[in-house]
This record gives sequence, C-alpha cells and structure tokens, in this order.
Amino acid sequence: MQDFLAPRRLLLGPGPSAVHPRVLRAMSTPLIGHLDPIFLGVMNDIQTLLRRVFATTNPFTIAVSGTGSAGMEAAIVNVIEPGDSVVVGINGVFGTRLATIIERCGGNVIRIEVPWGQVFEPDFIASALEQSGPVKAVVLVQAETSTGAWQPIEHIGTVCRQYNTLLIVDAVTSLGGMPVEVDRWGIDVCYSATQKCLSCPPGLAPLTLSDRALSVVKTRRSPCRSWYLDLSLIADYWAEQSRAYHHTAPISMTYALREALRLVEEEGLPARFSRHQLNSRALIAGLTALGFSPLPPADRRLPTLVCVTVPAHIDEAAVRAELLRRFGIEIGGGLGPLKGKVWRIGLMGESSTEANVLTLLNAIEEIGIRSGWVSTPGAGLQAAAHTYSGGR
Repeated sequence: MQDFLAPRRLLLGPGPSAVHPRVLRAMSTPLIGHLDPIFLGVMNDIQTLLRRVFATTNPFTIAVSGTGSAGMEAAIVNVIEPGDSVVVGINGVFGTRLATIIERCGGNVIRIEVPWGQVFEPDFIASALEQSGPVKAVVLVQAETSTGAWQPIEHIGTVCRQYNTLLIVDAVTSLGGMPVEVDRWGIDVCYSATQKCLSCPPGLAPLTLSDRALSVVKTRRSPCRSWYLDLSLIADYWAEQSRAYHHTAPISMTYALREALRLVEEEGLPARFSRHQLNSRALIAGLTALGFSPLPPADRRLPTLVCVTVPAHIDEAAVRAELLRRFGIEIGGGLGPLKGKVWRIGLMGESSTEANVLTLLNAIEEIGIRSGWVSTPGAGLQAAAHTYSGGR
C-alpha cells in the first residue's frame, strides 16, 4: 500500500474549513499524558479562550471529545429526561436532528416550524410556550447550515426565563464567525464544533453551560443515558480542583484547538466578524450577478455560509463536480427537500478570504461560459469587486 497524499482542495463547503499552518504544526507536537500537569495547563488555556469566544463567564466551559454532533447530543442527553416537554424550532435539517435526539431521550417534542430559510421571532416562541404548559427547554439553531438562515437569539432568552425554561442553542456554524453572546442573551446551553469558523480539524465540540443548566444536570431524576457524554462525570475532569479521570482526551486535537483559539484571539472578534460579513456580501453580489438567488431574506443571511438557489437550467451537481475535478474547489449541495436546488458555500474562518471569493466566482464563470449559461463574462467578478471597493 502506497503512502497517502491528500489532494489540495479549496474548502468552501459547509465544513470542514481551511486550517492555518500553525494549527497543523500544533497537531504534530509530541504527545504527553492526558493527566500530565502540562496538558492540564493546555486545558485551562482552552477554557479561558473559549469563554471569550462564547462571551461568557460560565465556569463549565469545555471541549467535548467528538465532533459537533457529539456536542449536540451532549447538550440534549444531559438536560432532557423521559417525559420532559421541549419546544424545538424546525426550519432545516439540524432542527429536525435535534428533535430526533430528544425523542430518543424519551422527551416530548413540541415542534414549531417555519419554511426552510426563514426564522423564528420571539413572539412565536412566547406563543408556543404559552400554549404548551410546563416546558423544560427551548432548542434553536442559530446558524442553520442546511439553509444559510441566521436565527436571532438576542430576545429569546428573556422569553424563556419568563416561562422558567432553559434555552439551548446550536452555534456549530456561527461560533468564531459571528456574534454568540451566551451571557448577554441568556443562553443556558450552547455548543459548537471546531471544524467550522474556528478553523480547526473536526474532533472537538466546544460546549458551555450556565449555572442554571448545570444545576439541572446535577439534579436529574435518572442517570444520563450516555456514559461517555455524561457531563456530570466529564465535569470532574475539566474542573481544576479535581481532574478526575473519565476518558482519554484527544491530545493532538486539544493542542490544535488551543492554537486555533489563539489565532481567533490575535485577530479579535470584531475584526473577524467584519471579515466574514464583507466576504459574504461580496460572494452574494457576485452570485446574484450570475443569476443565483439567495435563499434566506436579506436580513437573515448567515455571513459564514451562503445558500443560493440554483436556476433550473443549470445542472447544479454537474457544476459542483466540475469545480472539484478541474479547480479543486469544494462547495456543498442541498439537503432534504433542498437537494438538487441549492448550493451551500462556506466562508468560515481561514476559508473566508477575498481571494477565495474571487477564485470561486472566476471558476463558476468559466464553467458557465463553456456551458452557455453565462453570457456576460466578468459580471460576477465585477459585482464582487464593487462590494470590496466600498459599493453596496
């Protein structure tokens, strides 16, 4: 068997995103034990840096061993018990997945739904809570990766507290690329993933719990259904005063996350958010000039993932395949009812650059010219350049 050499790809799909060379170098750091005092110091650094990215002072702020889906499952299985009622916002694939996990925990899912690409307003949440009786938690996806829709969270925490309800937020495609204000917005449980806007390889899931949520975890009527993701046990490993063994931490991934978070810190969150916004606007301008239509409304579009409807006369799968084969560019197709109808283009972390936007638009234009559905060469590039030069 020959050595494996991965091809060079421009990662502009819904994840993973590009990884900075410093993060890759950190992964090659020699291993030490997961209870070594030096490694415990690395864990302390990660907790400090994650609190800044989550905008929280929560003591329980950790990185779960596993991808974002492990963070999702940990958030649910630790809080929800059999018989608990949970309001779940479903406007895409990941709200649906959350409902499935809750049902597997024995929870009573109260589905609230809007069309894919739209979001939930606070009054809608309040009405659902008013009609549902006692509810353990409200669960929402801030950045719905299947539609590119940005769910506002700012006022929903206040609504949840009025009904003595926990607020659980999926920030997988938002943390590090757009504002996530855990304390100010009253979020009780928030989880994310390393491979999106944090630009770290997949393998860890940042997670933070408020004191309210941690109290719920510690006073459960029944044991958590997952031993591996039982936060009451994992807490003793991450707590500085105890450091009790639970499982072997992914040491190299922990090195990588620390370095990725240092890069976020060096750039600064305001600058990072502005960069994602600018590149998203430029890409949307370019794609619109080429005949593609953004799926979410203008004021609800993610800056980290652009979702556009592909015109019916374009074979979207064939274009994506050609982008990968000829140009080494990866973008994502649609999921569920949007399969074959949309493109999902990630501009997350290290992948969110002007050069990447222009490279992608140039490749799409070339394919469109050869296929006959682009009649004005340079239209997309000019629209993007206009945005970068200060135009709207």
